[in-house]
Amino acid sequence: MLKRLFAVSCIFLSGCTPTPASNSVTRADMEIIGSFTVNPFPVAAVEPLSISNRQLTDDFIDLTMELETGTSLPVFTRFEGPISVRLQGAVPAPLPSELNRLLARLRSEANIDIYQTKAPTANINIHAISRRQIRKTFPMAACFVAPNVENLAEFQKFRRTAKTSWSQQAVRTKVSIFLPSDATPQEIRDCLHEEFAQSMAPLNDMYRLPNSVFNDDNVHTILTNFDMMILKIAYSPELRSGMTREDLRQRLPSILSRLNPRGDTKRYSYVKPTSREWNTAITTALGPGTPPQMRPRAAKRALEIAQTERYNDHRLGFSYFALGRVIQHQDPSYAFEMFRIANEVYAKSVNAELYAAHTAAQIAATQIALGNGEDALLTLAQHIDVAFDNENAALLSTLMLLRAEALELTGRASEAQKVRLDSLTWARYGFGSESNLKSKLREINALNPLKRNNG
Repeated sequence: MLKRLFAVSCIFLSGCTPTPASNSVTRADMEIIGSFTVNPFPVAAVEPLSISNRQLTDDFIDLTMELETGTSLPVFTRFEGPISVRLQGAVPAPLPSELNRLLARLRSEANIDIYQTKAPTANINIHAISRRQIRKTFPMAACFVAPNVENLAEFQKFRRTAKTSWSQQAVRTKVSIFLPSDATPQEIRDCLHEEFAQSMAPLNDMYRLPNSVFNDDNVHTILTNFDMMILKIAYSPELRSGMTREDLRQRLPSILSRLNPRGDTKRYSYVKPTSREWNTAITTALGPGTPPQMRPRAAKRALEIAQTERYNDHRLGFSYFALGRVIQHQDPSYAFEMFRIANEVYAKSVNAELYAAHTAAQIAATQIALGNGEDALLTLAQHIDVAFDNENAALLSTLMLLRAEALELTGRASEAQKVRLDSLTWARYGFGSESNLKSKLREINALNPLKRNNG
């Protein structure tokens, strides 16, 4: 059994890496470099938000009045007036269209007056630079955003001064976003969404948010309906830069009754804040730079904390998932059990469908390696649409490729080939270059015991 599971322990299926906390807003590096394709996802309809306004008030204040480090900000800040945006640098092929899609969403969903310009100056400056340049600045980040600078050289000059400190800002007038020009199309888009949103108002990331890019687990990759509501609130006419936390608490009830009337009647469910200790344990377990031998201990500690603190939500599921990820090499059977329990937790949690889809990839990979094609098909069935709806092409193509192997195991070779071909559009967007795509195909093909037995 362990030999048959070994292929699973070696495959990296749409894993998630937390971002290290710092005073700069960054996104964790996904370690894939690729060529470019056009975003294959259709423009999606806006789903109504289902959350109590009391909870939304807490979330908004925590997102806009604190940094990831836990530092409280003295005042709320945003751009005042119309917001101009410009692209600079070695702009990769997908970026202009991704920016157009994002700006259209910000205008229609968040009612923000924002436009692109070719003028020499702008409020939001998007710089496409190489991964090497980003890593030289932040070794563990894929992208980042900084206030009051025109370019990377200016950021490096003023990096540790009040000029580039978010806690020293009174109003936002100019920010620069630094994106990788040589990453996969999906990573470029993911970086654009998160850094752009954080350049406009929210500066915090919170593990307790299940339906947001403002979460260090990086499960969500594009701005959700929750994120758009946060931005819509931030740019409501009743607010302005310079307001204190108390000012926001006084203004928000009437704002939310107007913007989210359904939330006035939604039941408030208290969500326990995430402890720094759990945050540190998860970051140690999954973050870049941790020696392999230290990861299992950190993951077990994260699970212990989640159980003790009674995080009976996606955080508990993610703790089981993290432990499964880091022990796959040492104990594949135990890892499978961790994924199975994570899946059970997600099934009982609110807004955890995308978390469950990531876990399903791991479970199905194990089932395929054991030759259980029917079980794998059942595992995958409900999650492919979830990956599509959340526009995660890397996860979607992985689930489809796993489905193809499961279909072959059940004697449906022609159907498997069709699913495999259909997955390629998403795979090219998610994984980039043909070499990356072929590598992913080989990894998933290697799970199939029929192909292993045939050499």
